[in-house]
Amino acid sequence: MNPSRRLIIAIDGPAGAGKSTIAAKLARQLGYINLESGAMYRALALKAIEHDLALDDEAALVKLAHGSAITLEPTRTGNRVLLDGHDVSQRVREADVTDAASKVSVHPGVREWMVARQRELGAGGGIVMEGRDIGTKVFPDADLKIFLDAHPDIREKRRLLQQQISGPLAEQVAAELRQRDQRDRTRANSPLAPAADAIVLDSTDMGEEEVLVRIDEHIQKKLRGH
Repeated sequence: MNPSRRLIIAIDGPAGAGKSTIAAKLARQLGYINLESGAMYRALALKAIEHDLALDDEAALVKLAHGSAITLEPTRTGNRVLLDGHDVSQRVREADVTDAASKVSVHPGVREWMVARQRELGAGGGIVMEGRDIGTKVFPDADLKIFLDAHPDIREKRRLLQQQISGPLAEQVAAELRQRDQRDRTRANSPLAPAADAIVLDSTDMGEEEVLVRIDEHIQKKLRGH
């Protein structure tokens, strides 16, 4: 790689498409920082839960955000998520926080605050950032935009496998995933959709390594100036 070219790479897509895994592996391969927008929203959602705030109270959530310090610290095994100086890396991955984050993220005021923080973190380039509106809202001028998708049934299976869930709880998790899809795609502010100049990759029939190879091909084109 040309060290003078440190790209901003945006990876968007629905839950279960493999964004987090692909972004983390890609960042490690490139020596870039992996900025997880979802982890930042989950951290705020966790704080809202801890403060017993209603997740539909936008004013209270915005006020909470402005009094919060959310930091991502890259490690060799993934990001540490710090909320007001406390490591909440494991807690923010739990189902109740993930579901709450989807509800918190629909509020324009919350998204405005979060986008400002994300832009600060990624301003210098050399980042891989995944989420649902990175290429359309957070970094509309990103060097490379990927929209990673997969068939809903495949995404549900991947999420259940990732969370090691089976039995009666599986249908509940699958239903929550479908509800989250609906919220993300139909929200008024920054709905989930590919940017006009995004490269859409359907990972339904692709493994992680194949997806990484496909993305790397586009990265190399960018680095060569194509």
